[in-house]
Amino acid sequence: MNCELAHERIVTAAYGELGDEQTHELERHLTGCAECASEREHLLALKLLAGAYPVLDPEPNLVARSRMRLEEALDALPPMRWYERLSQRISNNIASMMAAPVAASLLLLVGVSTGTFGGYKYAQNRAAHNATASPVAQTAPPVPTSTAPAEIANISSIVRQPNSHMVEVHYNQVVPRQVEGSLDDPAIRQLLMLASENSASVGVRDDSIGLMATECRTGHGCKGEGIRDALLFALQYDKNAGVREKALQGLEPYVAEDVRVRDAVLEALMNDPDPRIRTAAINILPPVEGDTSVRQVLHSVANSDQNPYIRTVSRQVLSRDPEIQ
Repeated sequence: MNCELAHERIVTAAYGELGDEQTHELERHLTGCAECASEREHLLALKLLAGAYPVLDPEPNLVARSRMRLEEALDALPPMRWYERLSQRISNNIASMMAAPVAASLLLLVGVSTGTFGGYKYAQNRAAHNATASPVAQTAPPVPTSTAPAEIANISSIVRQPNSHMVEVHYNQVVPRQVEGSLDDPAIRQLLMLASENSASVGVRDDSIGLMATECRTGHGCKGEGIRDALLFALQYDKNAGVREKALQGLEPYVAEDVRVRDAVLEALMNDPDPRIRTAAINILPPVEGDTSVRQVLHSVANSDQNPYIRTVSRQVLSRDPEIQ
């Protein structure tokens, strides 16, 4: 047995994963090799030091949220072709063979990182305990808690009470939960914006975008940051045409005052695959139809678009010939 193989087996043996026959071979090698014997002593000392610190498990919310987001991301990936799967399998096999000589180094690095992280968390816990035991900490007022996006796995449903600003938002952590509040409530608005990015449920995205679009159309709290940004994102990137259409309706009042909205509407006019949305985009452009960039896009659509109705509507807008801005 050479020293390189011995170093690999030292790490495996330290964690009880080496077979009996290979363990005997390793012991015989260590008897005659002082360098490898010293390597084992250092590793065992490091393992003992790492084991002296408590192992901290991640919060259940983090595990559940990460698992759900991973599943959503995997569902969104396009299926691989047969030759891509074959190429990936070959690459993985080659990578596994190339990684074998450095396995010992990787395991040592993991051991060092574990010890360092354990020491850091232990010091943090001691500091928190001392702060709690002090008189100042005992008399300090409790810190109010809020529903932060990092604590939420996903939004399951949204229900608006008839003829009211009250909204029920059902969301999931480890177990399903719900919160009720006015559309003016920052926590409710935050949940609606989070729901608009819910890739697992078209219905939830449609409900959240519909509520936010209604708020924007009535001029109720639709500032440049937050709700308006969520509508812009949905118009540009959501895969569901109904969601994109509602986002466009909510952005209509701001096409003249917000250049980002104008540009997003022009992009929808040129590139959206749904003719309804492209037609709706033309219909909300009159406030800015004299803008040079808007007229350039309308000229392009009127001359080269494949849809005859969209070409006709674009020509009608251009025929009004307002003063160029």
